Amino acid sequence: MTKAVFTTKVNPTYDDLPEVRYHFPRTYLNQARDAVGDWIVYYEPRRQDENPDGRAGRQAYFAIARVTGIRADTRREGHFYADIADYLPFDRPVPFREAAGDFYESALRRPDGRTNRGAFGRAVRKIPDEEYDAILRAGFAALLAPRLHHAAEAPGALAEDQAELERPAVAQLVRRPLRDAAFAQIVSRAYDFTCALTGLRIVNGGGRPEIEAAHIQPVAAGHAGPDSIRNGLALSRTAHWMFDRGLLSLSDDLRILAAKRLLSDAARRLLRPDGRALPPRDPLDRPHPTFLRYHREHIFKG
Repeated sequence: MTKAVFTTKVNPTYDDLPEVRYHFPRTYLNQARDAVGDWIVYYEPRRQDENPDGRAGRQAYFAIARVTGIRADTRREGHFYADIADYLPFDRPVPFREAAGDFYESALRRPDGRTNRGAFGRAVRKIPDEEYDAILRAGFAALLAPRLHHAAEAPGALAEDQAELERPAVAQLVRRPLRDAAFAQIVSRAYDFTCALTGLRIVNGGGRPEIEAAHIQPVAAGHAGPDSIRNGLALSRTAHWMFDRGLLSLSDDLRILAAKRLLSDAARRLLRPDGRALPPRDPLDRPHPTFLRYHREHIFKG
């Protein structure tokens, strides 16, 4: 097993859904097989498509995931899928090279300090554990730094807290409490701490928004939804309860669907008057049709 970088575009040429699968040609089969059972980091390149007016890629690492297996693409000869689990986007995109000129992947740096374009051109490339861990610590700095500060500074800190200082970042981020915290942070921020179904932004007496992050396709056993912004909605507690119990759902174009026989008129009056969910600020964070369809087919009672 070995860790790797998987390159994917916002509008991929291949049949990628990074939260679930990664599609690649035979060229990268050996590298992808070596990553089975281990962790990868996703990278978004600058070039997105042939349209000169299109969006330029961020040239940044943006999420982690684990490779669970490799299977052949039965519809396209010479192509394969890497099955993906435990997807989690970064708190912030991590550029492949920081302002000081330091590369996270040493293989991308030529002896003269310039970018090794040949290495950069490989869509799947192996990465040493220490370099992978450095990318994770940069991407999840807002989440990990307070915990590490507590472990280092808190008087009488428990041995298990102090051990966080030495634990690789990936070992911390597989734990459900930290994944829940990361998911809540990125989803709430994507919707500006506003409920997508009611349009309400409620701030408590301490100045903290009262908002929860809901999974569209649940993460519970038997559902296996990812911790992805595109599988998330920022909801008030009441709306979250109704959505999780299938009283509400969404169409692919974000029309709010209600289970008419199960939802009272009073509850319906809580919803946005235009009948559409509030979209996230960034269109790239919009709920993905795959997860919305899952909710309608398996959770919604309408």
